[in-house]
Amino acid sequence: MPNVPGVSARGRDLASSPGEKRTAARAIEDHIEPGTCAAGRWADDENGAAVREFAAKDGDGWVTSVALKKAHGAWADQVKNLMDRLGAEKDALRSGNAVLTSTDLAVGSTLRQQSSLDTY
Repeated sequence: MPNVPGVSARGRDLASSPGEKRTAARAIEDHIEPGTCAAGRWADDENGAAVREFAAKDGDGWVTSVALKKAHGAWADQVKNLMDRLGAEKDALRSGNAVLTSTDLAVGSTLRQQSSLDTY
């Protein structure tokens, strides 16, 4: 099995270090988000060209032109949803350690407020 961060011979490791989380967030920001945007722009250009080719030239046009417009609308919605999800995952990776540390400290402080052993 190749050496992939977060994956061991026995399966996925649930724990990851702050450094691995920063690296994953940086990969989303530097590679995945820009690549997704570029693919979306490419699809916009190509779809626009196809819609123009099938559009009405003599007053009628092809049904394909309308279908391509509708399909592209669905594609654009999916790309937006994907970009939103990538942004949320990136933010979660960056804030995960702070949230867990704050939660640990808050729980620890409430647990030790009073013990029944304090009266003995």
